[in-house]
Amino acid sequence: MPAIRDMALTVEEREKGKFLWVLIEALDDDAGEAMLYRRFKSAATPQSSYSSALALGAAALRRLADAQPAPAADAGG
Repeated sequence: MPAIRDMALTVEEREKGKFLWVLIEALDDDAGEAMLYRRFKSAATPQSSYSSALALGAAALRRLADAQPAPAADAGG
């Protein structure tokens, strides 16, 4: 599973009036000049508004973040 900091949320209108949230994950770019992403997960059911799809996508991203294990505590002093 990708680190949550390497994820982004976008909304697509694939058909007129049908909006889907899409979670995308960053890919490594050796040149470091561009941010490359690939589709990670998307909505199964379209929403009738951009804002509704965005809210549902944000909730999906939040659930993904909550499922991530907590970072290890720094043992250094």
